[in-house]
Amino acid sequence: MDPVIIVGAGPVGLVLALALARQEVPSVVLDEGPGKDEQRLARTVVLREDTAALVERLTGRRLDDTGLRWAGWRSMRRRQVMREISFGTRAAADTGPHGYGPRDAGTAGGDGPRGAATARGADPSRSTDGPAPAEELDAPLHIAQHELTGALREAIVHERLVRLAADSRVDSVEQETSGVTAHTRGPNGTYWRGSYLVGCDGPRSTVRKLQDIRFPGRTAVERHAVAALRAELPRPGEAVLHRLPPWRTSGPSAGEVTARPLAGDVWRLDWLLPQSKDLVTPDLLVARIRETLGGWSGGSTPPYELLDTGVHTVHHRLARRWRAGRVFLAGDAAHLLGALGTQGLDEGLRDADNLAWKLALAWHHGPHDALLDSYQTERRAAVASRLRAADQALPLLRGGGGLRLHLPGAARGHDALLTDGHLGRGPLGAPGTYADSPLAPPPADSRAPVATEPGAPVTDVRVTAEDGSFVPLRERLGRGVLLVVLIAPGTGVWERKHWVTAGVMPRLAAAVTALPHPAELLVAESYPGASAHTVLLVRPDGHLVTALNGVRPADLYEAAEAAIGGPAPAEATTEATAGHR
Repeated sequence: MDPVIIVGAGPVGLVLALALARQEVPSVVLDEGPGKDEQRLARTVVLREDTAALVERLTGRRLDDTGLRWAGWRSMRRRQVMREISFGTRAAADTGPHGYGPRDAGTAGGDGPRGAATARGADPSRSTDGPAPAEELDAPLHIAQHELTGALREAIVHERLVRLAADSRVDSVEQETSGVTAHTRGPNGTYWRGSYLVGCDGPRSTVRKLQDIRFPGRTAVERHAVAALRAELPRPGEAVLHRLPPWRTSGPSAGEVTARPLAGDVWRLDWLLPQSKDLVTPDLLVARIRETLGGWSGGSTPPYELLDTGVHTVHHRLARRWRAGRVFLAGDAAHLLGALGTQGLDEGLRDADNLAWKLALAWHHGPHDALLDSYQTERRAAVASRLRAADQALPLLRGGGGLRLHLPGAARGHDALLTDGHLGRGPLGAPGTYADSPLAPPPADSRAPVATEPGAPVTDVRVTAEDGSFVPLRERLGRGVLLVVLIAPGTGVWERKHWVTAGVMPRLAAAVTALPHPAELLVAESYPGASAHTVLLVRPDGHLVTALNGVRPADLYEAAEAAIGGPAPAEATTEATAGHR
């Protein structure tokens, strides 16, 4: 059978190619560029817990050597610390009236000199809320985009099922019932034959235009001046959002600045610009850098090395269709978002994760329209929800002036919204759930309550694999198989051989073997909200299908069949058999 054609060699296209290869599906990646990326430290991405784990799983390497996991997050308004969060520990709380954070409850601003410049002078009258309940938080990963793409390209070099074709710009796409043909121009211009084609070719997607798919939305909803620099700043490793800093002297455009650390004492600083399209001159940018660094460092500007600059313009757009027959859109070709600290690449990587296992199933077993259609239904709804949340928050946060700025608690409410956007939480930033997915099973009386709703991403608990090893649940994802997880307290204490043939295990193992799609049986000692003998069914992309109260073979089979789009059409089975001869 012909490979999947992937147009575009950015992070989304490369992740999709690696995800398909992990499921034994060949692909060809058409890269209109020369096969390497320009090194731009002012162009970075922040990956959340799930998307960072996806990239690390596919590349087989930790990204900590080229990226940085933040030690913490602070948001400030004028001289007041509004919120302080530490990552990697069970601590997340609103700060008290003197900037107290979860790291240090006895010194304003945290641990001594590092926090002195930012936390002193907090206004007690502006902060009346007590600490918020603690919650488990994982550190976001901040990495330059060329470093991320480089790690993915390095993994592809060693992947036999992926072919990367540089200097290959698509100029035509034709579909037939059995496949798709793309033509590329350039030094390597030729015709490429594929089973499916996925356009991951960015905001100006040629694939989207060739399929005559509209891309409505809003232009320039936010603009930021960006500088990447090397400097020693207070509280290294901690990201900070500072609204209305007291040192503002370079005009109204300095009303919000964000500093996000990278590896090697490098920082990316973003200043929110006004809606006017005034040019950001070098002199204005340097003045802004000096006043910001000086304000955070107690008055005098510390030494710094300016590495890169730019202007980042955020657009909000959503393609009308994400599938046209055998052609799909993913990443920036399908959607643009990124206002209020959110990250569009996160959603692009989730597109790839969602689409890969569905294309793999169709490639191995024949076309299955219900399953393939679910990609657009699930992913477009998830991105549309985030865009709606951002559009509703933008007038509140960026409208300027008005009575709402003087209402009690308004500043803290604004801070909560911005924190959610930057940290990937809440309606603005949390991973989408597929509660209304066409792949959801019908209601069953045996459904068991757990902390994860059906359609939401599962919690990454430790599980015992079939070979007896202990692994994170996320490590078993992305291989094209369903996961069946039995919650069995105490199993982690004993070797697998002592309980694999005891209790409900033999009956559950037989039920898993009989499922309509390959599945792996795992065992966990616990899962949030789950009682003993709860059985979880998890999709290959890590979203929960259902949780059942005990071993229910008929209900488990029904849920598994629904998760793969129902019974495969007879013609799909015939085509798959012919394609693999």
